[in-house]
Amino acid sequence: MITLRVEEAIGRQIARLRAERGMSLTELGEALGRYLDRHWSRQAVHQAERGQRSFTAAELTALALVLDTSVPVLFRAENDRIELPGGAVSPEDYRGVLLNREPDMPLDGVEELIIALHDIGEVLSRPALARLARIGRVADQVAGPDPTPDGSVTG
Repeated sequence: MITLRVEEAIGRQIARLRAERGMSLTELGEALGRYLDRHWSRQAVHQAERGQRSFTAAELTALALVLDTSVPVLFRAENDRIELPGGAVSPEDYRGVLLNREPDMPLDGVEELIIALHDIGEVLSRPALARLARIGRVADQVAGPDPTPDGSVTG
């Protein structure tokens, strides 16, 4: 199990989301300028993705807006421990914080389902899958109508 600083966990999510959106470092930095006093340089985005900077609430909000996600998603850390100045936090406790769970309430299937549904939504929104779906629809049109179990043809 890897131990990450919170900034590193956020940086990984920024890099992942930026890549999924097909944005360059420069494009992300310029887009942030729409919500912040000034845009981020390519180097500033690179430092953020490597976990080499802290983030203000305004920056996290701008990142979520530009990357079309939510602020809690930026904090996700898969199954890694999170290092805080006073010590490490378990993956379960960290995930619980992101899910607004009461401290004495155990993680249950509902929270895990929420995380899984989010992950599925991200996968299904990938451009490659959209292209495959279009190819499948075209293939269905070319193949013609499907026969029904009784041998008749549906349209």
